[in-house]
Amino acid sequence: MFKTVPIGSKAVFVQLPVQRVQCLCCNAIRQVKIHFAQWRRTYTKAFERYALALSRHMTILDVAKHLGVSWDVIKDIQKRYLSKKYRRPRLRHVTRIAIDEISIGKGHRYLTVVLDLKTGAVIFVGDGKGGDALTPFWKRLKYAKAEIKAVAIDMSPAFIAAVLENLPEATLVFDHFHVIKLYNDKLSKLRRAIQNEAEGPLQNKVLKGTRWLLLKNRHNLNEQKNEKERLDEALKLNKPLATAYYLKEDLKRVWLQVCKVDAKEILDEWIKKARSTSITILKKFANTLASHAFGILNHYDYQISTGPLEGTNNKIKTLQRQAYGFRDAEFFKLKIYGLHETKYALVG
Repeated sequence: MFKTVPIGSKAVFVQLPVQRVQCLCCNAIRQVKIHFAQWRRTYTKAFERYALALSRHMTILDVAKHLGVSWDVIKDIQKRYLSKKYRRPRLRHVTRIAIDEISIGKGHRYLTVVLDLKTGAVIFVGDGKGGDALTPFWKRLKYAKAEIKAVAIDMSPAFIAAVLENLPEATLVFDHFHVIKLYNDKLSKLRRAIQNEAEGPLQNKVLKGTRWLLLKNRHNLNEQKNEKERLDEALKLNKPLATAYYLKEDLKRVWLQVCKVDAKEILDEWIKKARSTSITILKKFANTLASHAFGILNHYDYQISTGPLEGTNNKIKTLQRQAYGFRDAEFFKLKIYGLHETKYALVG
């Protein structure tokens, strides 16, 4: 008996005796192949296609309830489909990639994700983080004979070492959003230290609650909430904080130039300014930028970033949250591989 596509809400079954044949030479007995159902399945191919169509709009649990089968049946149907289509993404024509890591739960569990920046498709999902998580990817890339021209990453030493070792001819581009984020972290740390050392209740009161004002772009400050006035007042009270804030605004000019030569002049000038201050945090950050200047300026050779991958990471988190987690790690990875073709609301 095979379950097939229901009529309305009424379940439909196909009942027939499956014939068996015997080989006269070896006496082996085999079942006759049934073309409308897969081997050892209790449902038809039409039922499987119908379940996949419903899965584009419904959760696994909802599809299972609607069709009157168990959750595992629908999950296995999805897993076989995803495995057939996405298990081994083609890498031959990949030229520009982005690499980043994502936290997927408690206990410091991470996945390392590689994105094809041309198609927006995830082409590799590795367990853990750092260079070791990418080892299987480098092997597949070498086997596919892909010519990677540019790689977008953050300034992680592990990723830098892995890319330089395995893709020595590729152009390494440090994502400018990560550079600004790293500076914002330093700015927040400086504000916290200044607030802890603030003399008098007035200065402490002015500095309190200014963290997000410092991190915001100046043109995004809300005038109705007097955010500009509050920020300016905090900057007037503390010269080191004002210096760090205006250097943050100045740093963004590095990515707004017409050519690489102009950008290098702006970056070198910024590093000199930061080193000339008496602020230790800024001096250390200036040294960091100086040692990573080549990757920052490579933005003018290939204007790529990990931005699309950040969007994919958000989709992954949404997928995991709406599914209340995945018990099958392989199934979770397959769902990630198919994210770029997901045009509907993410469901588990």
